[in-house]
Amino acid sequence: MISCDTLSDSELAALLKQADKAAYTEIYKRYWKKMLLVAWNHCKDKAQSEDIVHEVFISLWNRREELVIANVPAFLTTAVKFNIFKHYQKLQYRKQLARQNYQFTEKVYDEDKLDALFLKEYIGGIVEQLPEKCRLTFKYSREEGLSNAEISELMNISEKGVEANLTRALKTIRGGLKDSGLLLLLSSAVWKNLF
Repeated sequence: MISCDTLSDSELAALLKQADKAAYTEIYKRYWKKMLLVAWNHCKDKAQSEDIVHEVFISLWNRREELVIANVPAFLTTAVKFNIFKHYQKLQYRKQLARQNYQFTEKVYDEDKLDALFLKEYIGGIVEQLPEKCRLTFKYSREEGLSNAEISELMNISEKGVEANLTRALKTIRGGLKDSGLLLLLSSAVWKNLF
């Protein structure tokens, strides 16, 4: 029998789908520290970071049959960031309840900016999973502000190809947000601000 530590991520993902516990354990061993670092970088709380990563790996096992994982680290990173976002949403809700029932004189933090940051991070995780040409086209357009003609010249593809890649990227992002329930949180103004 082949040892799981010699297998590629895509091979491990395929075995995971078949409920292979050794493959799951290997994915955990490869990525739990990295995911803990991702969580820590966002919430700066050791216990909360550990809880979030733990939840992500439990969900990975429980949903293994329905998940389509093209890139294991990108998938796990996106899942961690989404769980952090949910954690902050829960905190925001609790703060709103407290504000409704108690008077506070202390400074109120701008949680809308925090929500926008996590939405942007979540969308960034979706973008990282796009096919290479689609991902590059989207980044040139939204992050670098290049026109379709400039992207066309830079990537040596037609302007129609640029438009097709942008349309595909936006459709994938909207689909990912819709599946996660985050699309409802995005007004058109927020969407424009994020990109």
